[in-house]
Amino acid sequence: MSPLSGICSQTNFKRVINKWENDRVENRSPPGPILLIAEFLRLEAAAGLVLMAATAAALVLANSPMAPLYQAVLSAEIGLPGNSLSVLLWINDGLMVIFFLLIGLEIKRELLVGELSSTKRAVLPAIAALGGMIVPAMIYAALNWHDPDALRGWAIPAATDIAFALGVVAILGSRVPTSLKVFLTALAILDDLGAIVIIGLFYTPHVSGIALGLAAASLALLLALNRFGVRRLAPYLIVGLFVWGVVLASGVHGTLAGVAVAFMVPMRGAGATEEDSPLHRLEHRLHPCVVYGILPIFGLANAGLSFSGLSLPNLLAPVSFGIAAGLFIGKQLGVMAAAWVAVKMGWAEWPDGSSAGQIYGIAVLCGIGFTMSLFIGGLAFSSDDLQIQAKLGVFSGSLISALVGVLVLRFSGAQRS
Repeated sequence: MSPLSGICSQTNFKRVINKWENDRVENRSPPGPILLIAEFLRLEAAAGLVLMAATAAALVLANSPMAPLYQAVLSAEIGLPGNSLSVLLWINDGLMVIFFLLIGLEIKRELLVGELSSTKRAVLPAIAALGGMIVPAMIYAALNWHDPDALRGWAIPAATDIAFALGVVAILGSRVPTSLKVFLTALAILDDLGAIVIIGLFYTPHVSGIALGLAAASLALLLALNRFGVRRLAPYLIVGLFVWGVVLASGVHGTLAGVAVAFMVPMRGAGATEEDSPLHRLEHRLHPCVVYGILPIFGLANAGLSFSGLSLPNLLAPVSFGIAAGLFIGKQLGVMAAAWVAVKMGWAEWPDGSSAGQIYGIAVLCGIGFTMSLFIGGLAFSSDDLQIQAKLGVFSGSLISALVGVLVLRFSGAQRS
């Protein structure tokens, strides 16, 4: 059995996190990897539940008499005359930089000391994530090949929302072994990394060489600070803010600056330890802000889909149907097929304590693509009609994946030893 088994029951979670808090307050030795993973899963599950509430609020606002006010607030311009952005753009291009900064920190930590730090542990989620991105994109492309504008959304169903997925898993409690929760987390983090690469390569239409040069010089400065042992966070955040500004001006989406800066934040603290490093300090400070602030604001601003005038033909339109089919059918096929090949070839092993039904249930939950899918949809489409179809596809595909995944996990067979 996995050494983490049993941690995710409510009682154990409280005991683990209370010990972590007491040790931190009393300056005792920091927690080991098990406690850090427990805290991470707890926060991500909470993020999913809060994000669900924000999504429900957005849908209520968009379908109530307050809909005109809701849209007016999101369209309001903020900034200097002649150089202002709407509230929606400030959220998607500004606040979401902090979300991507946190994602970058999590990816770096996982690659260096976490579940992705060894080949043996990283192979299964890495191959499963790759399959879970390729197959949904292929399904969407096959359904939209005839329309170049619609084809730009091929990457929308390729993403998994880690917060939403773990929030759904949290509802099931101890029925899902912790090894599977860790597998889902690692897969979703790699999925996010793939989505970031896709955004940088395929959703950057015009690039300014001068601005990118300034960004590269700033990142080189951050790397020098890292190499010379600077452990204060302030220099990294100040230079990072400049990096965001010039990246945004370069034509590359500004949120990618968050990931680039995150990779320059030192993982080593005083005495060559990780626990008091700038990366850990920044990650622990940002996590609650992102979980309880930025993600709900993003959901509230982007999930407002009006159901007025929507009908079955809207759901069966190539864009919405392609996204829904990619998320629900493509994700589970891609994840399961790739994972099966990895295990049969002897490259990896199934997660400890998991049954075939439970693994399939996790693969279905990978079809929950809310946050990153909506974000890519906003980059892919400038047409309001296509954006509405994209939201409809994301909602329907994610909802079906969540419901079916819960049912599969709820009635899965006993765990194998």
